[in-house]
Amino acid sequence: MKKYFKKHRIAIFISVIMTAILVVAMLLQPKLLATILNKGVNNVNAQGIPQPNLDIVNEYGFYLIIIAIVGLIAGIINTIISSQVAQTMGAEIRDDMFRKIQSFSYNDIEKFEASKLVVRMTNDVNQVQQLIVMLLQQLIRIPLLFIGSFILAFLVFPSLWWIIVVEIVLVFFILAFINGVTFPLFGKYQKLIDAINARVKDNFIGSRVVKSFVQEDYEIAEFQKQSTELAKLTFSIGRNFSVTMPLFTFIGNMAVVVAIYFAASNVAADMSVLGDLISYTNYLFMIMMSLIIGGFLMMMAGRAAVSIKRINEILDYEPSFSYSDDDTITLADDITFEHVSFQYPSDPHPVLTDLNFTIKKGQTIGIVGATGSGKSTLISLMARLFDPTEGQIKIGENALADVSKKRLRNELAIILQRPFLFSGTIEKNILDGKLDATKEEIEESAKIAQAYEFIRQLDNTYEAEVQQRGSNFSGGQKQRISIARGLVKKPAVLIMDDSTSALDAKSEQLVRKGLEENFDGTTKIIVSQKISSVAYADQIIVLDEGTIDSIGTHRELVKTSKVYQEIYESQKGRE
Repeated sequence: MKKYFKKHRIAIFISVIMTAILVVAMLLQPKLLATILNKGVNNVNAQGIPQPNLDIVNEYGFYLIIIAIVGLIAGIINTIISSQVAQTMGAEIRDDMFRKIQSFSYNDIEKFEASKLVVRMTNDVNQVQQLIVMLLQQLIRIPLLFIGSFILAFLVFPSLWWIIVVEIVLVFFILAFINGVTFPLFGKYQKLIDAINARVKDNFIGSRVVKSFVQEDYEIAEFQKQSTELAKLTFSIGRNFSVTMPLFTFIGNMAVVVAIYFAASNVAADMSVLGDLISYTNYLFMIMMSLIIGGFLMMMAGRAAVSIKRINEILDYEPSFSYSDDDTITLADDITFEHVSFQYPSDPHPVLTDLNFTIKKGQTIGIVGATGSGKSTLISLMARLFDPTEGQIKIGENALADVSKKRLRNELAIILQRPFLFSGTIEKNILDGKLDATKEEIEESAKIAQAYEFIRQLDNTYEAEVQQRGSNFSGGQKQRISIARGLVKKPAVLIMDDSTSALDAKSEQLVRKGLEENFDGTTKIIVSQKISSVAYADQIIVLDEGTIDSIGTHRELVKTSKVYQEIYESQKGRE
């Protein structure tokens, strides 16, 4: 967090100066009030008859008003600056977190969990913003107010020093006890917020599954459990806070009562010290308030410390793999797998084992296999969403890990079976594939993807609205837009992960024809459950339980691969 404070050091310095001016104004007011009462209101003439000195009252009253106005202005400036700094720093922290998360691999995202990352960027940053406001408004104010009021109270009534000490000890004891009990609860609170956010997100995204299996009552019951637990925890925290203010008020009032009791004899003997007693009690309250505010600041700091730790876990995290700065290596070359194995961190068994094969530049490669055979993991390695646990993937003579991020993302396109569309327009979603694509390029990719016909029938064509996650389009329409997004960049390597599964046979055939005619130099890797989608490929890789069963053309595999034969026979009637 140091770099954010350093960036705003001028504004913070001004805020500190305004706080100091405000504290000085607060400390001077009781002193001036005591002077008005002692020398102005309680003034007696030579005959011992009370005779207020209006000159003193007017003079010091004027000073009192000026000091109050100066303190008010300083307080307003401090509030404005502290709020502005907190909001700006919060925006900068969120921006840096978002940028850092964008550098994460897919595996890193899975490790932190998307829903929990959202909480860290919202709730945790909000906690830090509140702490920044409190720090700028109170961090300097509290020690200055405490020390100043302590010294001035002691100077007014030196004999009553022990009242101040007792008050301080009691308040410190209560704050220490409350903080000790409350601090551990803040960590549990943030974890519960994470859990509830994750459950809500899963239910909203998976609402179709919940309703299909009539699980609404179960999900409601599970949510209520977590919500009730959070409510109990919040109540515990609130209960701890609720007893502090009455206790502090009681201590403050008792300190005033005791001070009046012991100072009463002095006031009775000399009414001119009545103002001193009033200023002394004001300073007692200032001491207590500085301790109270300091205590609450410590509580907020405890809660924010949990959030800062969670934020720093993101900002300080080193992505599981990095990219080369060498921008000369291109993907327009052969792709070779050399003894590649992969195992997910949470999986005790490898998903892929000792894969060895080469894909020639410009070839069309099909990948088939039963569910769980490792097809999606294989293409994730090709797209470098993960790095192999063992072995190496090479592009020509260079390792895939040596390809720069810019080259990798610009020259490789991956089209998924379950397309994700962003809120906005159809054109914006296609432009995600290539930001500087022309209208002609967008239209050409839409035609190859067989999306052109349904897009031109929409009222706003390419400017038609895309609702969240593309909920206003059918599965087939979303797949076509997703295919157009992948094709618009004219990639050197095109990966299609069962991305035509929602298309009818005719549309799929037209997409394949468009790829053959317009992407002749592109290396195309087609993953599919359907033999008909890969039968035309130059080579077909058959996976079986994470290993390569066989590689060959459709005609060869029908004769030689038992796994391929079983898949082919199970689909032959339908196709």
